[in-house]
Amino acid sequence: MANTYLYRTPSSAGNRKTWTWSAWIKLSDVGVETPFFATPVSTNDTGWFSIRLNGNSVVIVGLYNTNFIVTNRRLRDTNGWYNICVSFDSTNSTASDRCKLFINGVRETSFANSSNPTLNQDYNMNNNVFHSIGEEGNTFFNGSMSHVHFIDGTAYDASAFGSFDNDTGEWSINTSPSVTYGTNGFFILKDGNSVTDQSGNSNNWTVGGGTLTKTEDNPSNVFATGNPLIGIHSNGNGLVPTYTNGNTTSTSGGSAWKIHQSNLGASSGKYYAEFKLISNSGTWYSYVGIYDLDGYAQKISGYPYLSDMANTYGLKDGNGQIHTGGSGTSYGVSYGTGNIVGVAMDLDNNKLYFSKDGVWMNSANPSNGTGGYSITANKTYVIGIQQYAVGYLRFAHNYGNGYFQTTAVSSAGSNASNLGIFEYDVPTGFTALCTKGLNE
Repeated sequence: MANTYLYRTPSSAGNRKTWTWSAWIKLSDVGVETPFFATPVSTNDTGWFSIRLNGNSVVIVGLYNTNFIVTNRRLRDTNGWYNICVSFDSTNSTASDRCKLFINGVRETSFANSSNPTLNQDYNMNNNVFHSIGEEGNTFFNGSMSHVHFIDGTAYDASAFGSFDNDTGEWSINTSPSVTYGTNGFFILKDGNSVTDQSGNSNNWTVGGGTLTKTEDNPSNVFATGNPLIGIHSNGNGLVPTYTNGNTTSTSGGSAWKIHQSNLGASSGKYYAEFKLISNSGTWYSYVGIYDLDGYAQKISGYPYLSDMANTYGLKDGNGQIHTGGSGTSYGVSYGTGNIVGVAMDLDNNKLYFSKDGVWMNSANPSNGTGGYSITANKTYVIGIQQYAVGYLRFAHNYGNGYFQTTAVSSAGSNASNLGIFEYDVPTGFTALCTKGLNE
C-alpha cells in the first residue's frame, strides 16, 4: 500500500467523544514512520489526531502535540497480521480508560509515556474534516490492511472483532462482528480491496493515489512474501534487496548481490511459487531456487548465496544450470526479461522442479514425480532469489496472491488446493506456501 492511501470527509461531525477503530495490519517494513488512521493538522485545539507507528516501531495514539498512548512494545513482525483496536471514550470517569489500545486482543498497559484525554473533550477524530487511512503528513503506510472498522458513538473492546482460538490460543478474526456502527461508522476492505462501505451506511472511501491491490494474504491465511529481516552476514553487508508492493517485488542494483527469501519455510509437503523477471538495466545475473534455512543462519564467513552454499539450489538465468555448493549442473533452459519461472518444491520426496512460462524443464512432471532434481533430505527450506545488477534488476514474486507487482495474472491456472492464484497450473498435490498450505 506504499504511496497509496484512502480518504473520506464526513458530511457532518459524529460523536467526537466516543468511537472505536479496528483493523488487521500486515507490515512490510520496520523502523519507519507508519500511519494507520489520521485527521489533518487543525487550527483548533483538537489538533492532528492519529493512530500510527513511529520510527522505532512503537504504537502511538493521540494528538499532534499530546500522545495519549506511547507503547513500550514494538511491532516488528513482517510475517503475521496484527489486529490493532483503539477504544476511545472521553466521557469515561476513569481517566486511564478513556483511550484503550488492544493488540491482538490484549490490552496494552506498558507505556513509554502517556497522558489521558480530557474528560468530555471533543477531539478531531470523527469531525467533519479530512480523514485518511494509510497516510499522514505525506508519509505513507507500507503493507497490507484488512477488515477496517470505525464505530461512531460506541467504545468497543477488541473482543468485538476477534477471539482467542481454544486450541492454539491465537487471536482470530471475527469476520462479521455484531456492532452498531453509528452515523459515520464504516467497514471497508472486508474480503479484498473494495473501499465500498459494508456497514450499511454507504460511507464509502476513495483511493487517493497509487494502486490498491487485492491480496489472497489475509488474517485467516498468511501467505509467504519477501523477508526484509534476513540479517547481515560478515561479508555480506546490505544483502536484502529493496522491497515494494507488500514485499512481493524485489529490486537490486549498485553492482551488488542481493538475496530474496520467503518469510515462510517448510521441511515437509509440496509447494509451488512463481517469479517473473520484470525489468533490468546494465549487466545482471540471477538464480531462482531454494535455501537451506539452517545453513544460511549458520553461515559465519563468505557470502550466503544460492550459487555457493551446500544444500541450497539455484537455477541460473543464462544457461538453466542448477547451482549448489559452488558448481553448476545442466538441468533446464535459460530465462530472461518477461519470463515466469515456476518453482515446485517437493519436500516429501526431496525433489525440486523448475518451469519456464508453464513448461517444466528437463521434461519433468512434478505431479507424478519424474524429472526432478534431487535435494538433501531433512532440511528446512525457504524459496528465494539471488540477484545482481550493475544498473538494476527487478523480480515480482507470486506466492499465491495472483499478482505480479500490481498486475493480476492474465489467466489463472488450475489449482486443486484452492489456496492461492497462479498464472500457470499448480502441479497435482502441490499448494501455495501459506499457513493453510503448511497445515494441510
